[in-house]
Amino acid sequence: MFLLSSSVFEWISQFINFERIRANKGFCLDRMWELAERAGRPEKTAPIIHVAGSKGKGSVSTMVASILSSAGFKTALYTSPHVLDFRERITINGAFLDESIYVDAGNELFSITEKTLKQSVVAPTFFELFTLFFFLCARRSDCTAMVVETGMGGRLDATNIVFPRVSVITLIEKEHTEYLGDTIALIAKEKSGIIKTGAPLVLAEQVPEALAVFYDAAERQACLSPKRKDDSSTSIYYFPNEAEIKDIVVSQDGTDFILVSELFSEPLALSISIPGAVQAKNAGLAVLAAKTAFPNIRAECVSNGLRKCRLRARFERVLDTPPVIVDGAHTCASIDYCVKTFTSIYGDGVLLFGCAAGKDVLAMAEILTPHFSVIVVTTPGTFKESYPKKVFEVFKNINPEKVTLIKDTATAIDKTLAIAQEKRLPVLATGSFYLAGEAIRRLSPR
Repeated sequence: MFLLSSSVFEWISQFINFERIRANKGFCLDRMWELAERAGRPEKTAPIIHVAGSKGKGSVSTMVASILSSAGFKTALYTSPHVLDFRERITINGAFLDESIYVDAGNELFSITEKTLKQSVVAPTFFELFTLFFFLCARRSDCTAMVVETGMGGRLDATNIVFPRVSVITLIEKEHTEYLGDTIALIAKEKSGIIKTGAPLVLAEQVPEALAVFYDAAERQACLSPKRKDDSSTSIYYFPNEAEIKDIVVSQDGTDFILVSELFSEPLALSISIPGAVQAKNAGLAVLAAKTAFPNIRAECVSNGLRKCRLRARFERVLDTPPVIVDGAHTCASIDYCVKTFTSIYGDGVLLFGCAAGKDVLAMAEILTPHFSVIVVTTPGTFKESYPKKVFEVFKNINPEKVTLIKDTATAIDKTLAIAQEKRLPVLATGSFYLAGEAIRRLSPR
């Protein structure tokens, strides 16, 4: 029996190898359904907003949860990955749960898993177990709403046993192509798997080939009215059509903007603590999702929820002198948004970069290299496989004068900071949430 929440996480982490095996053979939902049945279907504890996408889904999920909490819901939030503490993945109203809930849910999970393993040779994966762990924690917390972020995909994601009040899909781009497909259309098809019959769909702005897939899936799942796609009675809320973000002002301390939507009687002046125009767009999507799921949410709850929302490793300033910004961006679009925000506020800087295997390093390097005087490539922690020497070679081929390879992460962080202090330049550490976590641990005084 577990006595500490940390012991629960250590036990679940033993199943990471099974996740890698299943990834190579292909995922399925059979085992997740079996685990949920044995647990008494804890995913039915409370109404759910289900969020998928390639980028921004963690931000959108957290913003939705913060809005719901401000509206009086006891809101359970499930996100991944964590940055510093595994409990970041499972929170209630923006805070960790009581230790006893993690422990009791962990013991319940252990019992369910042991019974399952006795009757099957197919072991569950890390993400399947952690997803069930979330639902067990949520049930024990007596939550009144849940916001659930998918992991890698959608259709076969372990979270996709839920029947949400609203489905949300953020921007789609090429990612995890070895599992999801090598075209935008194929990736969108996998993400569209979270669209459920009768549940409204809230969509971020998409490229045409992704948008076509989502409209087709929504029609097949009866998310749309029997009328035309562009009819006002549709139950698909496409962000550029249903809301407009205006007058965005980005500063070191956050982002102010105006949200105009027919869902509210007048424009909303809103603020978030995260710098970046893209975060204003994420916030707009979150507002649409929360208001669609719970139409009685008032404007002041939206404003308060967004203002109170905090996310680790989203353009997070962990040092003031010199400024050190840590961001978990790890796709081309998110890297592009990140560097645009950084240069608009700070100008030139020192880059600390590390990414996991399977990322589009060349595209990211081409975006990043022109904007930094010095680039340090390193290992993004040890949780995922990475090849820092190959990453270094990509950057070196673009501009050999700027880039240095320091494989040891701690040494690379210290060296980057020393360079920044000497040159009186700000730092951006990006490319991986795991690198972000290492940088925060080493540099943050908080």
